[in-house]
Amino acid sequence: MEKLKMHSPDLSQENIAKIRDLFPGCVTEARDEATGQLRLAVDFDQLRQELSDHIVEGPHERYRLDWPGKREALAVANAPINKALRPVPDESFQFEATKNLFIEGDNLEALKLIQDTYLGQIKLIYVDPPYNTGKDFIYRDSFAADQNTHEIASGERSEEGARLVSNPEGNGRFHSNWLTMIAPRLRLAKNLLKLDGAIFVSCDEGEQPRLRLIMDEIFGQSNFVADMVWAAGRKNDSRLVSVSHEYIVCYARDSEYLRENGVTWRQRKKGLDEIYAQYERLKRQHGNNFKAMTEGMKDWYRSLADSHPSKSHKHYAHVDGRGIYFPDNISWPGGGGPKYEVLHPSTKRPVKVPSRGWMTSDPKRMQEWIDDDRVHFGDDENSVPCIKSYLKDKEVQTPYSVFYQDGRAASKRLRALMGGDLFDFPKDELVLQEVIEMMTDNSDIILDFFAGSSTTAHSVMLQNAKDGANRKFIMVQLNEATAEDSEAYKAGFKTIPEVSRERIRRAGKQVLDGECHVKWNRDVGFRVLKVDTSNMQDVYYRPDQVDQRDLLTAVDNIKPDRTPEDLLFQVLVDWGVDLTLQIRRKTIHGKTVFFVDGNALAACFETGVTEELVKELAGREPLRVVFRDNGFVSDAVKINVEQVFRQVSPGTDVKSI
Repeated sequence: MEKLKMHSPDLSQENIAKIRDLFPGCVTEARDEATGQLRLAVDFDQLRQELSDHIVEGPHERYRLDWPGKREALAVANAPINKALRPVPDESFQFEATKNLFIEGDNLEALKLIQDTYLGQIKLIYVDPPYNTGKDFIYRDSFAADQNTHEIASGERSEEGARLVSNPEGNGRFHSNWLTMIAPRLRLAKNLLKLDGAIFVSCDEGEQPRLRLIMDEIFGQSNFVADMVWAAGRKNDSRLVSVSHEYIVCYARDSEYLRENGVTWRQRKKGLDEIYAQYERLKRQHGNNFKAMTEGMKDWYRSLADSHPSKSHKHYAHVDGRGIYFPDNISWPGGGGPKYEVLHPSTKRPVKVPSRGWMTSDPKRMQEWIDDDRVHFGDDENSVPCIKSYLKDKEVQTPYSVFYQDGRAASKRLRALMGGDLFDFPKDELVLQEVIEMMTDNSDIILDFFAGSSTTAHSVMLQNAKDGANRKFIMVQLNEATAEDSEAYKAGFKTIPEVSRERIRRAGKQVLDGECHVKWNRDVGFRVLKVDTSNMQDVYYRPDQVDQRDLLTAVDNIKPDRTPEDLLFQVLVDWGVDLTLQIRRKTIHGKTVFFVDGNALAACFETGVTEELVKELAGREPLRVVFRDNGFVSDAVKINVEQVFRQVSPGTDVKSI
């Protein structure tokens, strides 16, 4: 049987293979000094020559973003890892039924582990990475150099150790650190986006210029959509200018695909629910007296504060049998339109013709509109009629790049939800809900790999309850400890993920207690997976690295503390199978067998597997089946497994771990 590779994709080798397809003469073989294995390698001198129409003698200047650590950042993004995602049902909520994921662990490792599963499957990625305040990042990847080495590389310290620049808190070292942290994560995130997907990244003015440059490089400058500016309210700031805004930088995965397929982003206007509520009140009060309802709508608009979101729609004040409307311009765009006689329905006299002419050149069509009560007339023929524009037909708009939302409101709501100030500066779930609304629907997947308090998960549930879609979320959060003097620690939460998961539970209950769309599946659960070391024993294949203890442990290649569920999820990751599929456990011939998504995958990780069990599984004709490598009762049974499946279920893919 072919064995599963049990590690994340080797993106470096995959990228080199793509180069080989284009330029076969530029790819050769080289022996990896660390493992002794042969790997693909690029002849970069030859590649440079292939890409030039003249003799290339040396490096050329070109427009690009460079910083100390860039090569290492690219290398760490491509390098495979031997890690696993271990399920934790006890910390999950509705583990068996939910389609949502909460992954605890380093987001770089998590992104690598889900590459196969969610390649090209994510519709929206929103992240709020740590801002660059000049402090060390908790996301310190294994390739990061120590501070002195970094300062020498960046020219801030001589080889002898003398500092070459003053004011270290303001120098470029911190920009380099931040770029080195964010770059590999963005590269991996790009692979996960659908062709019509997009990524939104929150940042402040400190790294916004560099974020734009690195995203230009990774996503392509042509895929830049907008710098959305969130004005969150005035601050008492001692600096020269009180900065009261943040950025949300947005890039599409493929802008050309969006254009070719006519994809547009739209958001529902604010304040509409309050307008419709007032309309219903007036309807109950006045019945079909549309004139009284119109006066009531105008009085209500006048009573609103200028800051009220409904106030901006005050022109939608007229009411008829179809609902609320605005008397819109009925003239020909740009002027020079047709002019003909139109009679007032009451006075039967010709009305005043608009100076630019009527918006339709067909008098019969105009009369059809009048007969259908779609034209608004004045009291007599002395005023120009208008075409009725109904609010129900104008509920959405193109999103604005600048928006206003009080930054303190989100903190107040989260404080009320959690019973204390457990998070500093949480993102606003209502703002993210608008982003989710404007570009996702149906069963789209939303990913946030800097989850924090899981505001994004809260926003997904809010929008699902509103429009009845069944979007799914994936939250990724580092297992970061809470400070002992923090409110979260005092409330019993020892880690950030603990607070984050509790926020999802409480937010889900709150959403379910409110008004929910009948089509929503009401999924407020999440399946917890934790990034951990590989389930497999650390076996060394080079002869000079093997000792007697290695040979003994190699008898069983699975670590003793790992459960069958752990092995199952490593198989799901390795095969790129949806990590939220339904899992059933059955006992067959005394052994536990997992069935994933009905008959899509059958797995048995017990020892003592007999030929009878193998034949039973083959008779069920699963698409895929996996066994433990040393799990068979005898070598003869192991040898015959593929033969049994070829005879009984020839379409089954058979593997072992």
